[in-house]
Amino acid sequence: MSNQKICLIGLGYVGLPLAVAFAEKFQVIGFDINSLRIQELESGYDRTLEIEDDLLSSVKSNISYTSDIQDAKDCNIYIVTVPTPIDKANRPDLTPLIESSKIIGTVLNQDDIVIYESTVYPGVTEDICVPELEKSSGMVFNKDFYCGYSPERINPGDKEHTVTKILKVIAGSTPEIAQQVDNLYKQVITAGTYMASSIKVAEASKVIENTQRDVNIALMNELALIFDQMDIDTNEVLEAAATKWNFIKLTPGLVGGHCIGVDPYYLTFKAEELGYKPDLILASRQINNGMSKYIANQTIKEMIKVGKVIKNSNVLMLGVTFKEDCPDIRNTKVVDIIDELKDFDINVDVYDPWVDSNEEKKWYKHGIISNPLDDNKKYDAIVVAVAHKQFKKYTAETYSQLSNGKEVVIDIKNIVPNPTWRL
Repeated sequence: MSNQKICLIGLGYVGLPLAVAFAEKFQVIGFDINSLRIQELESGYDRTLEIEDDLLSSVKSNISYTSDIQDAKDCNIYIVTVPTPIDKANRPDLTPLIESSKIIGTVLNQDDIVIYESTVYPGVTEDICVPELEKSSGMVFNKDFYCGYSPERINPGDKEHTVTKILKVIAGSTPEIAQQVDNLYKQVITAGTYMASSIKVAEASKVIENTQRDVNIALMNELALIFDQMDIDTNEVLEAAATKWNFIKLTPGLVGGHCIGVDPYYLTFKAEELGYKPDLILASRQINNGMSKYIANQTIKEMIKVGKVIKNSNVLMLGVTFKEDCPDIRNTKVVDIIDELKDFDINVDVYDPWVDSNEEKKWYKHGIISNPLDDNKKYDAIVVAVAHKQFKKYTAETYSQLSNGKEVVIDIKNIVPNPTWRL
């Protein structure tokens, strides 16, 4: 397989780590429509912080970056790692996949293989992407070119479970192609591979991974809502229940990011299209989407309890990314808390040491600030929204220093020793 030349389409949280992994064994072209992203990678900087600068430098001789697909016309493997978002109606937006397929078709050659990694509902690769490849290439699927599917499993910000250490599910459009795709990934995935019987099975396996997590977290969130009404500490309940060997211990919280809060809608869309209403999955989505409003309301209630005037009060939001120790702000539900608070004429400052300076411009409307500990501003309430390692170091004195009079500390992530209220 050493004669293979690989093109990665999309250089985000998934594409770049995979491109770097392959670059240790193969010649790689990294393609992205974002010219700024290309410039940064050429200079050896990864804004997602997934790849260290020295690692980018070590594979520099085997990888090049471009926004011109013609630079990849001599590749014979194309791996698509573009986003698969949802629209405002929570319906799949396949535009990035469709556009990627169109441009790949313009450089496709005989016997090339196009492998998709993006999370989709079963059937998208063969029913949506393949026709676009055929149309733009003028070639015939499974005669002139072939397809594979290997769903991404990268966990942004996780330095332990990196791309090469996560077992890879793979599938091909023919048994022979499946074997070729398997052999390709085995070159770089030290955790091994699992060959699914078809592309549709592989697609389905990925979309249910995050659907299962979404449903499980929704149960924890609903329990938290119930126990909060009973004035019972949910975390204490979970600790007690976890003493039984078969209790699955999860914690309540916000469900954001590009995966768990999005992927279930791909499955429910296809299910409803086939005439089946997935009540459990949709109910879970409703519960998880409602947590931001609940947290905002609880924050206001706790402020009222200690006599705070809500209108024009000041609230500090600690963290805005969708998860800890990661700069990823895609589909973060912290923003929904901010919007709810602002509906009550509350001034909200956001501090997040992980947000890239280029991203701050997008978030300026939410009042991103520099380290509040370097300022004298005081806050009527503090919401600990993300469990960044910097915030785990905060002490009771830290919150006292930031507070205006009686402290109101809302702890969403269970990292504050004695908060005013905890989810």
